[in-house]
Amino acid sequence: MSLDKEWFQNELYEREISNSHRPMEDEYTFYSAVRSGDLEAVQNNLDKKVFADPTGMGILSKNPLTNKKYHFVITTAMITRYCVEGGMELEQAYRLSDFYILKMDSCNSEQAIDELHRKMTLDFTNKMHLLKKNTVLSKPITLCIDYIYKHINDRITVDILSEYVKLSTSYLSRLFKKELGISVSDYIREKKIENAQNLLKYTDYSLVEIANYLSFSSESHFIHVFEDMVGMTPKKYRDTYYRASW
Repeated sequence: MSLDKEWFQNELYEREISNSHRPMEDEYTFYSAVRSGDLEAVQNNLDKKVFADPTGMGILSKNPLTNKKYHFVITTAMITRYCVEGGMELEQAYRLSDFYILKMDSCNSEQAIDELHRKMTLDFTNKMHLLKKNTVLSKPITLCIDYIYKHINDRITVDILSEYVKLSTSYLSRLFKKELGISVSDYIREKKIENAQNLLKYTDYSLVEIANYLSFSSESHFIHVFEDMVGMTPKKYRDTYYRASW
């Protein structure tokens, strides 16, 4: 049977059983709520279990589990693109997307996918909520933030960033401080320490390995900066929070 004939017969069948898809406006409203960091609207959608209800979802596979997985991928991809349009760092958005899709791939029940969808959606929404608290950022600062995120394990300086965005170091420093309320060097340190906290919680890397990975000048320098920003030594932090949460 040709594809054209098969499509026509399928179209007739779908019309007969009135198997309609959900209104696109509902989906766009949901994605827009995630993009704007509207926690209340997103939570309301999740409480209604819209994703868990197959009605109007569309059949992408005759296997219910596979069908749910396909829709999870589509939803995650749409949320990712909406959030990038809303100002999320490009690399961060794609890494989040890859992370959750890989987690979904190992789910063996529809209920597990529904729960992961809830976590994924709230994760993106919370990140956008925090992002929206800041003022609208200029293109050079947005580029700098994205560069820092992608190169967090490298040595990053104001000179490197100014060359990247084609601005003088003095002007970039003033612009960064004006828009983010923090100096470039302090922002870089904050992001490196955030990564160090995750490495301490979720890996077995030694302190010297973490210091080297994040391009601190030495282990002692890493310990000093960490303690200054977190209020406890890296060892104390690991002892307290190691694998404390997912």
